[in-house]
Amino acid sequence: MNRKIQLLSILFLGFSQFAFSQIKEEKLILNKKREPEVKKIEKKKTSVETIKNYPPEEKSQNPVKYTITDVPAVSDFKTSTIQGQDVTPKFEGTAQNNYLQFGMGNFGKILGDANISKTLDNKLEVGADFHFLSTLGLKKEYEWDSKQSSTSIGAYLNSYGEKGKFNLNAQYGLDNNRYYGIYALTPAADVDLKQRVSQFKVNGYYDFYSNEILNDVRVKSSFLKDHFDAQENQVSILANLSKHAVEIGKSGINLNADLGVGVEAVKTDFAIVNKNSSNFFNTSLTPKVTFRKGDSYLMLGSGFSFLNAKNSNDALGGEVKNNKTYWFPQAEFQVAAAKEFKFYGGVDGGLKLNTYGDLLQANPFILSDQFLKPTETQYHFYIGLRGDIDETFKYDFSAGYGKMRDIMFFQGNNLFDNVYTLNRSAYNFANTFSAVYDDGNVSDIKGSVQYFPLENLVLDGEVRFTKYDLKNYEDIYNVPLVNASIGAKYTMLDKKLLLGFKGVFASDRTTNSFAIEVANPNMVYQSTENRNDKVGGYADLNLSAEYKFHKNFSVFALGNNLLNSNYQTYKGYKVLGAQVVGGVKITF
Repeated sequence: MNRKIQLLSILFLGFSQFAFSQIKEEKLILNKKREPEVKKIEKKKTSVETIKNYPPEEKSQNPVKYTITDVPAVSDFKTSTIQGQDVTPKFEGTAQNNYLQFGMGNFGKILGDANISKTLDNKLEVGADFHFLSTLGLKKEYEWDSKQSSTSIGAYLNSYGEKGKFNLNAQYGLDNNRYYGIYALTPAADVDLKQRVSQFKVNGYYDFYSNEILNDVRVKSSFLKDHFDAQENQVSILANLSKHAVEIGKSGINLNADLGVGVEAVKTDFAIVNKNSSNFFNTSLTPKVTFRKGDSYLMLGSGFSFLNAKNSNDALGGEVKNNKTYWFPQAEFQVAAAKEFKFYGGVDGGLKLNTYGDLLQANPFILSDQFLKPTETQYHFYIGLRGDIDETFKYDFSAGYGKMRDIMFFQGNNLFDNVYTLNRSAYNFANTFSAVYDDGNVSDIKGSVQYFPLENLVLDGEVRFTKYDLKNYEDIYNVPLVNASIGAKYTMLDKKLLLGFKGVFASDRTTNSFAIEVANPNMVYQSTENRNDKVGGYADLNLSAEYKFHKNFSVFALGNNLLNSNYQTYKGYKVLGAQVVGGVKITF
């Protein structure tokens, strides 16, 4: 019977399509929900480890929070969407953590990855990694230059002491992009559309093994600069104080008390158009208590933010200050009838500082001049059901409703002047976007499932429905109503062959756009805005395969966007068509 299931699984995967850049090996953690794969730009080695309990087990009672995060399309033309992701799968049971990898493919794609680490006798691990990805772009779709590249290099240190573990990592990234999505004008082929963003990050993290008073401390810093002299400096410090596993009489109920104390400062300055400048200083407190019995629990808490904000630009004519105190509800319960059925619900809220760096990750084609303001989630109620059936099928379904202020989304920019000339700056072809804000309500339904029919086969799927009801805008721009993904991983031939599949789907989006014509006899450009334009939905299917023919050597092949659809992520910005990359990997 198992042999028949294996044969059917091979046939299923043979007719499916697999994506290297989306797939990463995971180990089954019993009695814990697994968090689905999220950020593609976060390096495995340079990021702070999330595994606690090394070496003690005092923290094993901490609940693992299960969240679903939207995953962008892997064949997005912004090549850095797969930067930092180990594009070849990891083979279990090997101690060879160091590797060199090189690949080439159509569209002039060049891929390079390297990771080197060393564990010293005193439990001190040091290492470095490097990632590079470039493409010549869409030469058949655009007359002008659309090539892009992404490079990052990082170093890290992990130290395991008697009382806790320490991590320090530094990373430098350089993205060379183009504002190539021109649809309203026809510029010369040699037009300069360059945008370059460099960012240097230094992060530190200390985690105490015991939850006695001081739990962990995190420090993050970032320094960003772009081609148009925009600069952003950011630093944050977060300390978690806690006292866990306090028994309440003989009831079998344990009490956990936590207090998070955070400080975050962001300063951003732009040098073009309106020359926006912003300065945020936010202090946060998040006290909470949790009553737990078995897998059931009740958490009660609050969130407090004390924000000092300053904004200025040429239009304001001066500096505008805003000092405000925020309060947010924090509560969650879970009733565990059995490990197969756990009913949960709660309410949360919070304040998010929208930084230039965050906006660039969401949309690399934004103007290098943004009016930045925080987004406030006043409250968000949710209920859901999750469970683990026979360690074979894991699921999580939930629905929520919330009220928000200053919801951030992207609106297309018009020409910044109507002078009849194509000798314009790279961002002045109605080809960039700016952040806009509106108050409103949000409704969401999301689900995630994972299925393990065989030891060497993993299937997963996610779907999210998000609906915004805004105060001033009829529709939210450039946000799909539905996002979904499906995936599969299959190992064969004693784990020498690893196959993968990832499909990413999104519904269409509403956006604004511009039609531009020459007005005679004044010979100036005249623009007409369409505030109900559509950017079509897409299905992006991807394949991957790696064969390890020697303990130190592997060959791999990647297939991205195999439906060969030049769909658009934002108006005017088509993605690469079907892509095939092949290469070799050396581990040692």
